[in-house]
Amino acid sequence: MTEIMNKISILGCGWLGLPLAKSLLLNGYEVKGSTTSESKLEMLKKAGIIPFQIQLTENNIIGNIEDFLNETDVLLIDIPPGLRRDNSSSHEMIFVNKIKKLIPLIENSEIQKVIFVSSTSVYGDSFPIVKISEETKPNPDAESGKQLAIVEELLQSNSKFKTTILRFGGLLGENRHPIHFLAGRTNLENPDAPINLIHQEDCIGIIKAILKQVQHDNWGEIYNAVAPQHPTRKEYYQQKAIEFGLDLPHFNTEISFGKLIKSDKIIKELNYTFQKEI
Repeated sequence: MTEIMNKISILGCGWLGLPLAKSLLLNGYEVKGSTTSESKLEMLKKAGIIPFQIQLTENNIIGNIEDFLNETDVLLIDIPPGLRRDNSSSHEMIFVNKIKKLIPLIENSEIQKVIFVSSTSVYGDSFPIVKISEETKPNPDAESGKQLAIVEELLQSNSKFKTTILRFGGLLGENRHPIHFLAGRTNLENPDAPINLIHQEDCIGIIKAILKQVQHDNWGEIYNAVAPQHPTRKEYYQQKAIEFGLDLPHFNTEISFGKLIKSDKIIKELNYTFQKEI
């Protein structure tokens, strides 16, 4: 009989990691979860998550990372790069160096399966706008995308474990929507670029669909994860402003750079149906 692999460690119980952990607990998984904040440890414990305070830095890893990785079937890495486009220290590869510190510890553990939460920012914007699939070569134009692409390669090229890469589009949920940032702004760029967004519920659903594949040989894949609807930025955000009762955002009429991310592979290979319209 095949051993059931249901022990999951989530490195980063934040906006996505925490509700994912709670959902996995309801499905019978045993979940370890990390936070950088001591004040959140009790909250994780009350939710049924085995809590760890862990922080990755460029120079070391603070916290009991060995026990966090011990007796784990799948490690899910969900920590944002935290890099801005104008980051003056971007050339120092801050995020890349953090993951480089983590990799030897994964190698020394019994973990054989990793899920890395990445972003569609690994694909650069273009004019004319083209459709992007997993076969498209990454060509990031933002610093976070550049470092995510490097980390993807570091993880997938490692022979000690197999990594599935999950590239999410823009994230939204009940308490998170980009219209709150864009409302009332003027001279916004790229009005005709298609949006590439995904709801938190579908993020969780897709990760759970990937975990169901853990016993199979098709681990180590790359998946783009974006809702199938792709209205233009101008059309979408002006409509959302009306729905939320906010001031309309106003766009310029210059040439629009962008990309259209396709999620056909998730729908076909994971037999996944998107649950939430964006």
